[in-house]
Amino acid sequence: MDALEIARWQFGITTVYHFMMVPLTIGLGLVVAVMQTVWYRTANPAYLRMTKFWGKLFLINFIMGVATGIVQEFQFGMAWSEYSRFVGDVFGAPLALEALLAFFVESTFLGLWIFGWKQLKRGVHLACLWIAVVGSFFSAYFIIVANSWMQHPVGVTMIDGRPVMTDAWAVFTNNTALVAVPHTLFGALAVAGGFLLGIAWYHLWRRRRDGIDTIGADGKLVAGESDIPGRDRTDYTVWIKSLRIGAVVAMISFAGTALTGDLQGKLMFEQQPMKMAAAEAACHDGTGFSVLSVGNVGSRNCDDIVALIEVPGILSYLAKGDFTTEVKGVNSLIDQYKADYGTHVPDNPIYGDRAGQEIQYVPVMEVTYWGFRAMIGFGGLAALAALVALWLTRKGTVPESRWLMRLAVFGILAPFGANAAGWIFTEMGRQPFVVAPNPDLNGIDQVFMFTAAAVSPGVSAGEILTSLVVLTLIYAVLLVVEVKLLVKYVRGGVVSAMPELAHVPVDENEDATPRDGGPDKPGTSDDVLAFAY
Repeated sequence: MDALEIARWQFGITTVYHFMMVPLTIGLGLVVAVMQTVWYRTANPAYLRMTKFWGKLFLINFIMGVATGIVQEFQFGMAWSEYSRFVGDVFGAPLALEALLAFFVESTFLGLWIFGWKQLKRGVHLACLWIAVVGSFFSAYFIIVANSWMQHPVGVTMIDGRPVMTDAWAVFTNNTALVAVPHTLFGALAVAGGFLLGIAWYHLWRRRRDGIDTIGADGKLVAGESDIPGRDRTDYTVWIKSLRIGAVVAMISFAGTALTGDLQGKLMFEQQPMKMAAAEAACHDGTGFSVLSVGNVGSRNCDDIVALIEVPGILSYLAKGDFTTEVKGVNSLIDQYKADYGTHVPDNPIYGDRAGQEIQYVPVMEVTYWGFRAMIGFGGLAALAALVALWLTRKGTVPESRWLMRLAVFGILAPFGANAAGWIFTEMGRQPFVVAPNPDLNGIDQVFMFTAAAVSPGVSAGEILTSLVVLTLIYAVLLVVEVKLLVKYVRGGVVSAMPELAHVPVDENEDATPRDGGPDKPGTSDDVLAFAY
C-alpha cells in the first residue's frame, strides 16, 4: 500500500464514522425542537418529558460529532495538501461560513438551551433551540456546497493551474448542492425517526413485560402505574407518542429521500455518467435497470457481468425521465473518458511514482453497485418497518414478543446504513477524480483533479499509516464511550433526564426558585440536563 491508498482509507474511515453522528444530530435536533414547541403551546407534561429525554440523547451525539469532526479539518493539510492547495480558493468561503457562522451560532445557542432552563423565559429558551437547529441546517448546507463543488465544479476560472472563485453565487447555488441538501436533510430525519421508533418500542415493551400496561378483555390497552419513579401513565404517553412520531417521520422522510434522490440521480447521469453506469453495472448501452447482476461485479471488467433480473426502461427513466432514451454504458464511456482526459497519469512530479500509470476510469463496481442498492434497500426497509410498527401498535402498545422488540431496536441501524452507503457510493463513485470534471466546462482549462495528485507529497506511507492506526483506535474508544452513554440513558428512561421525577433532592448550593414555572416545575435547578455539567 502506498501513501495515496492509506490516505484514502484514513479519510474514508474517519469521515464515515463522523457522518454516523451528523444525521442523528440534525434530525433529532429538529424533532426535539418540535416537541418543546408543543409543550410550550399546550403545557402537556408528556412533551416536557419527551423534550428532556430525547434532548439528552441529542446532546450526547452532538458532543461526539464535534469531537470526531475536528479531525476532518486537520486531514486536509496533513494528508491532502495538494488537494487543499487546488481547492483552497473555492473552499475558503463555504468552510469559513460553516465554522464562523453556522457552527458558532449552533454551539452558542445550544449552550444557552442546555443551561437556560431556569435562567431564561420559556419562549426565549425555546427560541435558543430553534436557532441552534437552524444553525445545524446551515452548517450542513455550507459543507454540502463544498462537497458538491467537487462533484460539479462551477463559478471558477483557472489561473496558474488553480481554480479561483469568480462567481460566488454560482458556487452557492450549484444545482448539485441544491438537490443534495434536501436529500441529506430527509436522510437525517429518517435516522431520527428510526431512533425514536426503536427506543420507544423498547420502553413500551418493558412496561408490558413488567405488567404495568395490560390489554383488557375488550382488547383495549389499560395503561397502569408503578411504584418505580417515573413509570406512570404520563410515562406511557411519552413512549407511545414518541413511537408514532418516529414512525410518521420515518415514512415521510423515505418519500422525501426518494423524490430528491431521483432528482439527484438525473443530475449524476449528466455530470458523472461513469458513476451511475458503474452503479448499475451497465456495461453496454441500453435502457434496462439491473435489479440483480451476477458475475465479478468487484472487478472493473464488464465482460463477465450479466444482468440476472432487469426491468426494461427504468434506467432510462432514472437518467432522462422517459422509458426509451438509451443510456451509455461503461464500455462506451471508457473510450469517451480516455479521449477527454488521457489514458495515463501525466508525467508530472506531483504524481510521484504514479506518473505514467494507466488511469482506471471505472470505479470499483462492487462498491458502487451494492452501495447504491444498500442505500435504497435500507431506506425502504426502515420505511416498511415504520408502517408495520404503526399497524402493530394500533391497540395502543407493542406486542409482548421479545424478538420483535430486539428487531425494532436493531432496526435503528437501517437508516444509518442507508446514509452511510449513500455517502460511500457518492465519494467512491467519483474516482479516479477527487474533483470531477464538469462536462459544461470545455477546453484546456477544464476544472478537474485526479486523486493521485491530491495526496501530500512530503508525507510518507509510514507516517500516514501511523496516523491511521492512532485515529482508528481513538475513534474506537469514542465509539465505546458513546454507545455506553446512550445505552445508560436509554435504559434509565425519562428519569435519567429528569431526576426530579425520582425525588432527587435539590443541591443546597443552587437557587431552587423557579424563574418561569410551569408543568413539572421546569424552572427548578435539578431538571437541567445534568450530564452536561
